[in-house]
Amino acid sequence: MDKKLLAILACPICKGKIHFDREAQELICYADALAFPIRDEIPVMLESEARTLSAEEKENRPR
Repeated sequence: MDKKLLAILACPICKGKIHFDREAQELICYADALAFPIRDEIPVMLESEARTLSAEEKENRPR
């Protein structure tokens, strides 16, 4: 994922900061507890395509 693109992307729901999970290839908004997929190196920033984070994932949020 391009670092310049990551720097300008925000959560489409709350407009907050998102975190890149390289291993899962997802962009995560901890405020909304959603993970947006990255497909073919393109972020899919649609609420309907996002998955809800589990309680464990929310607790293990990187600081």
